Amino acid sequence: MADFSDLTLDVARLRRDFPILDREVHGKPLVYLDNAATSQTPRQVMAVFDDYYGRYNANIHRGLHTLADEATAAFEGTRETVRAFLNAAETREIVFTRGTTEAINLVANSWGRANLGPGDEVLISRLEHHSNIVPWQLLAGELGFTIKVIPVDDRGVLDMAAYRDLFTKRTRLVAVNHISNAFGTINPVREMARVAHEHDARILVDGAQAAPHQAIDVHDIDADFYTFSGHKVYGPTGVGVLFGKADLLEAMPPWQGGGEMIQTVSFETPTTFADIPHKFEAGTPAIAEVIALGRALQWVQGIGLELIGAWEARLLDHATEGIQGIEGLRVLGTAPDKAGVLSFVVDGAHSQDIGLLIDQLGVAIRTGHHCAQPLLARFGVDATCRASFAAYNTPEEIDVFVEGLERVIGMLR
Repeated sequence: MADFSDLTLDVARLRRDFPILDREVHGKPLVYLDNAATSQTPRQVMAVFDDYYGRYNANIHRGLHTLADEATAAFEGTRETVRAFLNAAETREIVFTRGTTEAINLVANSWGRANLGPGDEVLISRLEHHSNIVPWQLLAGELGFTIKVIPVDDRGVLDMAAYRDLFTKRTRLVAVNHISNAFGTINPVREMARVAHEHDARILVDGAQAAPHQAIDVHDIDADFYTFSGHKVYGPTGVGVLFGKADLLEAMPPWQGGGEMIQTVSFETPTTFADIPHKFEAGTPAIAEVIALGRALQWVQGIGLELIGAWEARLLDHATEGIQGIEGLRVLGTAPDKAGVLSFVVDGAHSQDIGLLIDQLGVAIRTGHHCAQPLLARFGVDATCRASFAAYNTPEEIDVFVEGLERVIGMLR
């Protein structure tokens, strides 16, 4: 059994911040283990919406009145919160987007269109979420560059020797996730960035799964681009972040046009654009969501990412040990360095049936391909069950999950 006694995380107190954890599903206490898809939201973050819409709802940057000033200060204050969260050098390196997917599409359609062409190469790992595959496929179809795939071994670990061998003088970009959403594999992105830069290539890191679980230091990683989403890190949906090195962002053309991202607009002379990061933030942004994201990051940092990561690692150990005795169950993704994600298949039982039946016991897990079809195809499956853990989960919930899983599998056989 995993030992939790040396950790100082007060989970009982922490759980009081999450009203949803008090509800029942099908007459059973909710056990929410779908955190890799979306984490739950604490009261402190929810309160931002009442405060914003009830006290200083106004558009930002353009107004001179008090409400506009207050909204702008809160919005731009979040930019500084994000900068510190990522250890970026400047707030102008922080661009707000609708999420990781839009952030990657922004890089593809701005940096990619300006820097990629026929004969060039982009390296993408087999561990990627579709959001870090499809934008590059669409662009490759237009521009004629080649996508090369970094393979994984039977544990779901990137083959670093193969990675190094894939580079040629035409390699322009590496696009890789920091942590696999499907398997929980933690990739050596710092080393991958070093190798990429040795070959004069850029690296984009999808940090959607890393931001909730460990401290991120884009300076130490030496990432050229880094992305994450609010709803994975106890914040709201509809907001995300793109970090980009200032010199890269300055050289990139705007992706979307409209208000806010301009300096001057005229029919007689060329339109000129705002400085970074506003050049990439066309139109009215998700103001309340951005402010709430800042509050979510403050909540996470108030607990401590190191403590959160250690707690989730114990939960993963506890769950992994608990399911080992289930006949016919096979865990996919056995990397020695992984986050709190447990992905598995069961002989003779479809993942969807397991997910539906265990929901009747109040346990929420994810089933399907997890937007990682190329990865699952590598392991000969088209779907898995996935339990994923957050700071508010408990060993007792893991026990309920394991007991429920045994019961459901018994029903299906």
